[in-house]
Amino acid sequence: MIAIVHPSSIAGALRAPRSKSDMQRACAAALLHDGVTHIIDPGKSNDDMAALDVISKLGAEVTEQDNAIIIKSNGVHPFFDEINCGESGLGIRMFTPIAALSAKELKITGTGSLLSRPMHFFDAIFPRLGIFIQSNEGKLPLLIKGPMLPSSIEVDGSLSSQFLTGLLMAYAAAGASDVTITVKDLKSKPYIDLTLGVLKSFGMKVPVVEDYKTFTFSADEHVQPSGEINYSVEGDWSGAAFLFVAGAIAGDISIQGMKSDSVQADMKILEAIKDAGAKLSFDDGVYHVGPADLHGFHFDATECPDLFPPLVALAAYCTGDTVIKGALRLTHKESNRALTLQDVFGKMGVQIDLDGDLMIVHGSRHLNGARVHSHHDHRIAMAAAVAALGANGEVIIEEAEAINKSYPDFYEHLKALGTSIALKTV
Repeated sequence: MIAIVHPSSIAGALRAPRSKSDMQRACAAALLHDGVTHIIDPGKSNDDMAALDVISKLGAEVTEQDNAIIIKSNGVHPFFDEINCGESGLGIRMFTPIAALSAKELKITGTGSLLSRPMHFFDAIFPRLGIFIQSNEGKLPLLIKGPMLPSSIEVDGSLSSQFLTGLLMAYAAAGASDVTITVKDLKSKPYIDLTLGVLKSFGMKVPVVEDYKTFTFSADEHVQPSGEINYSVEGDWSGAAFLFVAGAIAGDISIQGMKSDSVQADMKILEAIKDAGAKLSFDDGVYHVGPADLHGFHFDATECPDLFPPLVALAAYCTGDTVIKGALRLTHKESNRALTLQDVFGKMGVQIDLDGDLMIVHGSRHLNGARVHSHHDHRIAMAAAVAALGANGEVIIEEAEAINKSYPDFYEHLKALGTSIALKTV
């Protein structure tokens, strides 16, 4: 599919999409919960659907009712020999340790770019937990056989916090006692806060955390409550970030459905919007954002690398240079996002330089219409569409359907705000 996005002024109000980070964690916790879970206001992205498919294969009964997903489970009891996490990095890294709670031999695989992303973490860690593992030279597919035997270990958190999320959930479900996970160089700490919050909401054992370096499960007796749990999925700050940038570039809009006290890392987009000089206010649960004279800013995205694409779209319309730290974390995403952003925005007349961990965006405020490719990356497609709002001509985005991974309603939401978009099947 191609999306043809015409320069447009926007206005109006929208309810932001639901958080796939929150939704997927809720699905995992519902699988581990002995009882019934109602996930209220669930997400509907491809990654969310993949998570529901995984838990249904690992032992949960999943049904849909009105605006809720009902999940009945009594733990991990696989119905199938293979699970497929789609193209979800969180899914593969979180559900693999959870699946290893079972003594059943399982094949773990995925699709698309996930097949080429590094999974050496499991090769290094699983044998120390009594888990058999055979990988494809550190990549998918994986063959595993538990059951996991929780023990005190040290792990490297520099690539992603998602591996730690899976271990924390699996340890909690396994009743880990008097064991500590020690983490070196943990990145994306706010996502671990989200994981700990989900564990607490589901009545699961929550480790004692010291400076995000040690996570200790005590020997205190703890029984996970059975019965029904109601869990509401919060708004997605990573998806909403594109809406905030759209408003800063192209018109006054209001964004509803976001938690102002969220622990999601990507809530930091508000700092960038303010630092760039755009109008921003919060009133009665609604954020209001609008354009102003934008200027270059400095931003540390080490803990929130998913913000790079909307940050680049924002920086492109700023006077002067914007410096964004954390570029080294972009290599193993759906695409190599540092190089992909250079390519896509270069075609639109924006120069982006890379200097080690820094990305320097030379703002032009005069973007060109162009034909670009999403590189099968949902956030690149959305960044190009938002950047098109203020360009001097239409922007044609190839493989535009990549947005379905996280924000399937994105183009329709832009249309609802007044954007002229044509979607064509090729």
